[in-house]
Amino acid sequence: MNDLDALLALLTPEGRALLDEVRDTDPARELAVATRLRRTHPAGLVSAALGQARLRQRAVAKFGAEDAGRMFFTPNGVEQSTRASVAAYRAGRMAALGVTSVADLCCGIGGDAIALARAGIRVLAVDRDPATAAAARANAEALGLDELIEVREADVTEVETRGYDAVFVDPARRGGRGRIFDPEAYSPPLSWAVEAARTASRAAALKVAPGIPHEAVPEDAEAEWISDGGDVKEAVLWFGGAPGAVAPGAVAPGAVAPGAVAPGAVAPGTVTLGAVRATLLPGPRTLLGAGLPDPEVRTPGRYLYEPDGAVIRAHLVAEVAEQVGGGLLDATIAYVTADELRPTPYATAYEITDRMPFNVKKLKALLREREVGTLTVKKRGSAVEPEELRRKVKPQGPNAATVFMTRVAGAPTMLIGHPVDRR
Repeated sequence: MNDLDALLALLTPEGRALLDEVRDTDPARELAVATRLRRTHPAGLVSAALGQARLRQRAVAKFGAEDAGRMFFTPNGVEQSTRASVAAYRAGRMAALGVTSVADLCCGIGGDAIALARAGIRVLAVDRDPATAAAARANAEALGLDELIEVREADVTEVETRGYDAVFVDPARRGGRGRIFDPEAYSPPLSWAVEAARTASRAAALKVAPGIPHEAVPEDAEAEWISDGGDVKEAVLWFGGAPGAVAPGAVAPGAVAPGAVAPGAVAPGTVTLGAVRATLLPGPRTLLGAGLPDPEVRTPGRYLYEPDGAVIRAHLVAEVAEQVGGGLLDATIAYVTADELRPTPYATAYEITDRMPFNVKKLKALLREREVGTLTVKKRGSAVEPEELRRKVKPQGPNAATVFMTRVAGAPTMLIGHPVDRR
């Protein structure tokens, strides 16, 4: 039974009832449950129900238990769909831009369409894969959003989008050999998606891989890197603002927005063309680039700041260094050091207690003296793997510490400390 046949079977009354029955099946008991159910149900339907139950369990991390328990998924759909918190943030930006209708191209199983509809936006959701389109349609119905979401099975390059305020494109970035890194090898290619975005009357957003080279970003786009809970999830290219302008409700780079805790924070529902921004969820906290030069390299201070991954991807380490009054440990490494503790949501602060050249024996002796049993190992600019270091130093004791394996002005160095309590 292929993905489409399995999904259609699960949408029947018998399929839905079977899904309810296997909802909380323990994976260790699947074989016994399958054997029992096949006595009264077709074998293919039983396999489809158990497979869908597994997909729903995996989807909880992205969609939450309530939605995941009602939605329908394909294996690729779970893997490639947008996390609900990220989709909701992006839908909020669209709504703040005055968007009332969106053509969601390459919609997948409908994660972004759902978030847009919940923001009160009418959505045309398009995908060329029959099973994926069927899942998107089923999800719109399951969540009571089918009046706002029209799902169409079609090639996105043949869809007319001029009747919609905005365009959102999420090209496929995986192929038969795994992830695709060349934006022109996306399906559809980035160049096609950019041209489709430029035709939108009010705004457009293109979801791309976080590793997209900055030189591949069009000059008439804003590039935004988004992290959720400290993990970088995606980059988005936004179109529809004025070059170098800040839309109503935002602030100029380096200024303080109402309620912001640090310079550079801006309102989320804005587009500043030609700019870059890093957005941290939950929050959101958004840092808009000010075009600062690279920070100077300096000797390690009392504090080390580890910028959020979205800040690093957006090349906004200099903005963080300015906020904390710091510089870099090394010109090629995104660790910021400073003498004073200054709060910023865009980096995690550590108090450094010890500094030494890379030497495992000396580190082991220091940790034994400090009775460190819980050791967090972070590295940038070091070839040593964290697990390898832990095996060699064998930490034991009631205390905790963090060791940074890095370079200081080019020299392999170990910095030992602990996170600063933010309470």
